[in-house]
Amino acid sequence: MSSLGEAQGPDESDPKLAGWVGTRAKLNQALSQNKLVLFCQPVLDLQGAANFPMAEALVRLREEEAALLPPGEFLPVFEHYRMMPALDRWVVGKVVRQLMQSARIPRFSVNVSAQTLEDQGFPQFVADALLAAALPASRLVFEIDESDVHARLGIAVRFAESIKDIGCGVLIDGFGGHEDSFAPLKELRVDYLKVDGSIVRNIIRSPAAQAKLNAILRLGKTLELGLIAEAVEEQDILARLKALGVGLAQGFGICKPLPIAALVGESA
Repeated sequence: MSSLGEAQGPDESDPKLAGWVGTRAKLNQALSQNKLVLFCQPVLDLQGAANFPMAEALVRLREEEAALLPPGEFLPVFEHYRMMPALDRWVVGKVVRQLMQSARIPRFSVNVSAQTLEDQGFPQFVADALLAAALPASRLVFEIDESDVHARLGIAVRFAESIKDIGCGVLIDGFGGHEDSFAPLKELRVDYLKVDGSIVRNIIRSPAAQAKLNAILRLGKTLELGLIAEAVEEQDILARLKALGVGLAQGFGICKPLPIAALVGESA
């Protein structure tokens, strides 16, 4: 089904939509005229010598006078107008182009919105983009937020199956933040779990966070899943994660998000 249908007009009282009233054309212009900018945040290999085997693709919106808006400023507007699948396609296209130009970062993860999970044409778009670029599908991983997994399990399973049939990887983002985090893994054939930042930030001072991380580590080893600790901001936490055997880590304490060209050394 298409997830680009018309939406009701925005609620002008919503501060997230302030200044965007009636601006579907403005969003289309941002997509078509490269007013969006691709950033990324590297993921560090804690246990090997690969340094940065992966990076997460992120988006910023260029406003007047070259100011860059963070996602929280414009994603709610894309969501309101049900244009997230178009935005996610834009990101995939730009990431594929970067992978064609440089192998410095061998794999990128791309976040998919709840609307994109429902877009049955999206996996074929990904397959076509990879085929046209002659790139192995394994160089893309798609991140599904854990809250979307629980809210739309059947849709998430269908999406994951389609994406994995292409050869891409699947990752659950924010894992461990839900009371019943482990249950969906029986149906989702994921490749990575990104441990929720609320757990990672508290593993030194909270026995409960430490216990939850240990349970996730055991699960990861049993199911042979890659584990990524997100929101790593302190060096003592980074050291603890490495000592515990967590394979990958990401956060401001490792590397802040930066323009993708600065990381791969090519034009974005």
